[in-house]
Amino acid sequence: MAASMATGRSFHCCSVNVSSRQQAGSGSAGRLAPYRADPGGSSRFSISTEVGAAYAVAGVSFPAASVDPAWDEFDLSRVYREIAPRLSAEDSEFRREYEEMREQVRISEGAHAARIHRKWLPCDTKLVEAWIGGRYPYSGETWNQFRERVAEGRSKISDARENILIVTSATPVAICTGLSLEISDAGVMRLAGAVYNASYTILRLRKEQLRLFTFNAVPHLSADGLRTHR
Repeated sequence: MAASMATGRSFHCCSVNVSSRQQAGSGSAGRLAPYRADPGGSSRFSISTEVGAAYAVAGVSFPAASVDPAWDEFDLSRVYREIAPRLSAEDSEFRREYEEMREQVRISEGAHAARIHRKWLPCDTKLVEAWIGGRYPYSGETWNQFRERVAEGRSKISDARENILIVTSATPVAICTGLSLEISDAGVMRLAGAVYNASYTILRLRKEQLRLFTFNAVPHLSADGLRTHR
């Protein structure tokens, strides 16, 4: 991942898949400091280690990773546990789709690469829409709290003078992109659904205004089968 910024501060957001339905919930970027990875899964932190090692082999220094939970993905597994039973009781079509999905998960026997873990289904959309809209009581993090958490993570690095690489997941990337474009909640989730694994997004902060320069870029994924979602 390469990007050169002449002026201003740039935030390079790299999306990696960090969830499966069981849990539900690399390259260079000019001069980067500090490298931020969120702990929503060991994969994100390991990426920082691998990138740093690659730089070391090339004889180039790379800043140490720091961890900020503000960039965690929302907990889809908890949303399913608490909201799916209520939604199933009211929506027979959702119940059917949900049961079909659960059967496919069972058949996958824990294989993280199974197709069922790599695609977004209609029941996922209905569930997340119910969560975003606050349709049912929920004891976990609400959509508004999640969105505010990510925005807070962004504000923590607003005073940085260097380019910053953030390794996170699709929805935090979409929230930051939405902030730059003043996009509503529904629009943010549509952006999240389009994000490729290992894509990068470039945002620049200038005079407190967040501006989008690149979204969901994957020029480094040229081989067939490498451009995946979730």
